[in-house]
Amino acid sequence: MRIGFGYDVHQFTPDRELWLGGIVVPSERGLHGHSDADVLIHALCDAILGAANMRDIGYHFPDTKGNEYEGIDSKILLRRVMEMVREKGYEFGNCDCTVCAQAPKLNPHIPAMQACLAEVMGVETNAVSIKATTTEHLGFVGREEGIAAYAVVLLSPTLPTEGVEKDAKV
Repeated sequence: MRIGFGYDVHQFTPDRELWLGGIVVPSERGLHGHSDADVLIHALCDAILGAANMRDIGYHFPDTKGNEYEGIDSKILLRRVMEMVREKGYEFGNCDCTVCAQAPKLNPHIPAMQACLAEVMGVETNAVSIKATTTEHLGFVGREEGIAAYAVVLLSPTLPTEGVEKDAKV
């Protein structure tokens, strides 16, 4: 089994939709970023890549490649991350994600986020845990300057891992 951890943060910006967990959440402000700035998907991608020892989302989808990833739907990135880890011989077990936002209220949107992410990753909905919390008005999240997200992922090998013989005797 392999475990990975991901973290991401984006600041609020006016005149942009708020994308979280692959869905649009009603809000007066969205998040600033090169892509759609879906902070939850970005943290999840980093956790998945980390569990497979495949670096991070910025390494695979850099914002330095001109317009290639500008404004891209983060679900596309998540789908590609899942393809990459499956090609490397891992399967998704489950994730536990926490979104830190003072506003807007996210709890009503969590089931839709879970369903969306599960569909994109090709897993059961019950493998995707999402929680929302505030920071009790502390820090940049509490001042409503942005949103942070954390994710922990469990992957399991589907193929023999490098350097380990499949039927090795103990």
